[in-house]
Amino acid sequence: MKQLCWLLIVSVVMAAPPPMDEDMAELAAMVRSSCKDESGVDLALVEKVNAGNTLMDDGKLKCYIACVMETAGMMSDNEVDVEAVLALLDDNTRARNEKALRACGTQKGAEKCETAWKTQKCWQDANPGDYYLI
Repeated sequence: MKQLCWLLIVSVVMAAPPPMDEDMAELAAMVRSSCKDESGVDLALVEKVNAGNTLMDDGKLKCYIACVMETAGMMSDNEVDVEAVLALLDDNTRARNEKALRACGTQKGAEKCETAWKTQKCWQDANPGDYYLI
């Protein structure tokens, strides 16, 4: 589970997905599929973000992001666990992103989908070159 959490966290702060073995790629695909089904998001929006677009103000995308964050243990009870995020990052990724992640903290919204999106938006705004969604 720790490997899955690390993969998901790295996937949201890196410009490209980390290299994965077959098992990790399968887990990432399962989380993506599960969160797609749960949120109803059009994965084309995720791909647009990964191509460099800013996060769209789309309700289904917001809930997709919340699902991924909760699955990874990055968020619960409408609160982002920045320490958990930082603890699972490799040294280089942490060094590049720690200041921004701490500065963003939890960007509160009215509910968990809005909180997840606002927090991720803060991360993306702080370091767009290192931003990626699974």
